[in-house]
Amino acid sequence: MKNQFDYLVIGSGIAGLTFALKAARSGSVAIVTKKDRLETNTNYAQGGIASVFGPDDSFDLHLQDTFNAGDGLCHPEVVDIVVKTGPDRIKDLLELGVAFNRGADPNLFDLGREGGHSRNRILHAQDMTGKAVEKVLMAAAESDPNIVIFENHLVLDLVIQHQSMKTGSVDLYQRDTCRGAYVLDITGEQIHTFVANAVLLCAGGAGKVYLYTSNPDVATGDGLAIAYRAGAKLANLEFVQFHPTCLYHPAAKNFLISEAVRGEGGRLIDRRGRAFMEKYHPLKDLAFRDIVARAIDTEMKTTGDDCVFLDISHLDGQFLKERFPNIHQRCLSLGIDIVKDPIPVVPAAHYMCGGIVTNPSGHTTIRNLYALGECACTGLHGANRLASNSLLEAMVFAHVAAAECSEQIQSWRSRILPDVPDCSAKIANQNSSNNEMVMIAHNWDVIRRLMWNYVGIVRTDNRLVLALTHVLQIKMELKEHMPKIPLNSDLVELQGLALVAELIIRCAIQRKESRGLHFNVDHPQKDDSKWLKDTVVRKNPVEEFLSSVRFTTDEHVSEQGQPLAFLHR
Repeated sequence: MKNQFDYLVIGSGIAGLTFALKAARSGSVAIVTKKDRLETNTNYAQGGIASVFGPDDSFDLHLQDTFNAGDGLCHPEVVDIVVKTGPDRIKDLLELGVAFNRGADPNLFDLGREGGHSRNRILHAQDMTGKAVEKVLMAAAESDPNIVIFENHLVLDLVIQHQSMKTGSVDLYQRDTCRGAYVLDITGEQIHTFVANAVLLCAGGAGKVYLYTSNPDVATGDGLAIAYRAGAKLANLEFVQFHPTCLYHPAAKNFLISEAVRGEGGRLIDRRGRAFMEKYHPLKDLAFRDIVARAIDTEMKTTGDDCVFLDISHLDGQFLKERFPNIHQRCLSLGIDIVKDPIPVVPAAHYMCGGIVTNPSGHTTIRNLYALGECACTGLHGANRLASNSLLEAMVFAHVAAAECSEQIQSWRSRILPDVPDCSAKIANQNSSNNEMVMIAHNWDVIRRLMWNYVGIVRTDNRLVLALTHVLQIKMELKEHMPKIPLNSDLVELQGLALVAELIIRCAIQRKESRGLHFNVDHPQKDDSKWLKDTVVRKNPVEEFLSSVRFTTDEHVSEQGQPLAFLHR
């Protein structure tokens, strides 16, 4: 079954919804999301959105804080775009009806502060900012007649049209164009072909590649795996941000204790009640996330304790209940009263600072393919993301990409889209039994434990090599046994998870230094002479020197790429 739209948006978080609402003014939009439409990383974001609104703040200060966090790898032109256009994107949300908290003066926002910020600039809706934003954006999308939302639809692979550039009879290189995607309807057990003039990867992060994460179950790195298989460039995947403070409790799954708690005066203490962050950084509890996460990791390994504690009980109890209602209620349900009890916390995988390489318009290295949000590597975050810059980045680049696409849509429509072949892969039936499903569950667990233990907050050359060996072995097992397993969503996610794990490890092995979120005890110092650059990976790299060669070309379009290519690797 074929579905044709002007724009195909993969993902229903803040990046995908923002783009869809703006692009719908110029064409038809399909949003595909692999679970419930509200099950996104955005919906779980607690802290807020960083932007310059305070009377004592300035663009220059926000720029400098972002550069300081990024540890030398931020792209200046990108940081400039995001910071300076950020207030306009906040105004977009206000016009849609997002209710950010106001201060004593109702004309001013109640601005919070988080780690690495030199001023209070975090706009928030209590401690459930992401949910407030997601709800408003989704309501607007649902009421837009040009937007169709497909829930429980898992993207398998992109439809790539290969175009060879020739001079005489010699192929010089290939230019690829994205024409759509093959999508598995999980509930209907069918594979649909979506054809579009532009495809937007807004598939979120990859936190589930680690055993402990703040991310929901949907964050399996789908966008990264899809883009890599299609031949797009990815970069900086070694820079996985571990949030310092996830709730440590056997009954708590993936529950984040917002950085805003430390921003309001929370202190990290050990089991004996001693504060320890002053040993690690002058900013103490408000240091950058990479520093705080490593400090907690060091304290736990030194003392042998299972966790540290975040204490905010010295503040007014009523203020805490009003400022952090969600955190207060969740902790209280587990027997922890933040008004009087310190909160047990541990670091957990939180945010992928690298991703699919894009230009300042969100365009990837494949024509008509864009990447927005956490799955993209725009150059904003560098080696470490400044807290609450992520939702801002998603909105800014969704706006820019929508503007570019809207300008080109008439030109795209004038071209005849190719006849995309349907997919004939065998799909698992709900009533069928499969004895090989145990392999999926086993390898899923092995990968996540391996990544946590060997490719976590602190790394070594030896552990990275061992991790790569193990992941490649798992991929070999999957390749050998895949023909025995009918296609199902668990298998697709496992294959993507294994690929993303491999790419993270390969990037980490390449970078022979310690910078930002990547800390290797065998290379403890930064090396600007060699590593003041992005770490780039690509499946089929084009010879860079060809881009500077002038020649007369003869273009022709080859046959379509193989559907569901990942099933045959």
